[in-house]
Amino acid sequence: MVHFGKLEDPRVERTKRHSMTDILVLSICGFVCGIDTWVDLEEFAEIREDWFRTFLELPNGIPSHDTFGRFFAALDPEAFSRCFSTWMQSVAEVTSGEVVAIDGKTLRRSFDRASSKAAIHMVSAWAAGNRMVLGQVKTEEKSNEITAIPKLLETLHLQGCIVTIDAMGCQRAIVRDIVSKGADYVISLKGNQEKLHDKTKDFFVEAHAERFETIPHVYTETSEQGHGRKERRRYWLTNRLDWLRERGDWKGLTSVGMVEATREVDGKSSTEVRYFISSLDGTDVHKFARAVRHHWTVENNLHWVLDVAFSEDQSRVRKDNAPENVAMLRHVALNLLTAETSKRSSISTKRKKAGWSPDYLCHVLGLPSTYKPRLPSKGPRAAPKP
Repeated sequence: MVHFGKLEDPRVERTKRHSMTDILVLSICGFVCGIDTWVDLEEFAEIREDWFRTFLELPNGIPSHDTFGRFFAALDPEAFSRCFSTWMQSVAEVTSGEVVAIDGKTLRRSFDRASSKAAIHMVSAWAAGNRMVLGQVKTEEKSNEITAIPKLLETLHLQGCIVTIDAMGCQRAIVRDIVSKGADYVISLKGNQEKLHDKTKDFFVEAHAERFETIPHVYTETSEQGHGRKERRRYWLTNRLDWLRERGDWKGLTSVGMVEATREVDGKSSTEVRYFISSLDGTDVHKFARAVRHHWTVENNLHWVLDVAFSEDQSRVRKDNAPENVAMLRHVALNLLTAETSKRSSISTKRKKAGWSPDYLCHVLGLPSTYKPRLPSKGPRAAPKP
């Protein structure tokens, strides 16, 4: 728990019957092991109490489910997020060229009619190569991702990375922040930057009409098929920008790209065309294609896994800061389970296995495979380091 040591305990001194470290370790272990509610977490910890006592203090036994709920409702989520990001930067090797996809997800059941509290929307940074969450920020009420993304970028080390964002994040200030971090960007265009989108679209329509005969460009295509579905993606990239008068307003802009994705399912075909601005070299279409493709993986490898393996959309945790902090616990658990690669298993299976086997749980937590908990009589053991 070294990287969470700077967290400030939100409780008043007279109510601290359980240490913050004990609460955090129990919670992380519980979420790794398939626990999704405070009641289940209390039951799980009580069943494993003898084992937990080999390395936790637990001076007053296992915290109640109400204690867990109150603690995470009061805990500062921004401080928790900073600790999480510091931890990830110490263990995840984000190398040059790593695609970091920034995307948002709404926690659908986090709304509270009684207090007129809307469902919270989280923006996460996803390292596509490492398949790990690097950080998260909640959007402010009555706001959107435009205000959350700069806060998230502040917490990340992005030197040499390629940051990908959907059209919502296509903002001059966000582009400047990315470049100032020493990173490149590939950002989708849509109606929120209507003029830029329409000019880019018109440029590519004209280029296609003349088959790019006078336009310097690079091209590649990919195809996939399986489960009754065929997909073909065609990528064009050019550094020809003399037609765009506003190019100087976008820091680092050196190329624009177009992607045509054709999908055939059950004999029915559909085509989607998307346009992008980018700071990538306009002669490296393969890097551009990889960045676009990896951004799409955030849906399957992060959002879908959180819904299916962690039942995130079914979570009814709503009080105060708890929804945001529980989302962070899910990210901690997901990263730990993803990093465990001894066997090719789904995240759901790994969660079950960690719940069944204390030895496997130790392995997921990064403890040596030869680790054997000491008996309580030999003194408390330091909490495992996530």
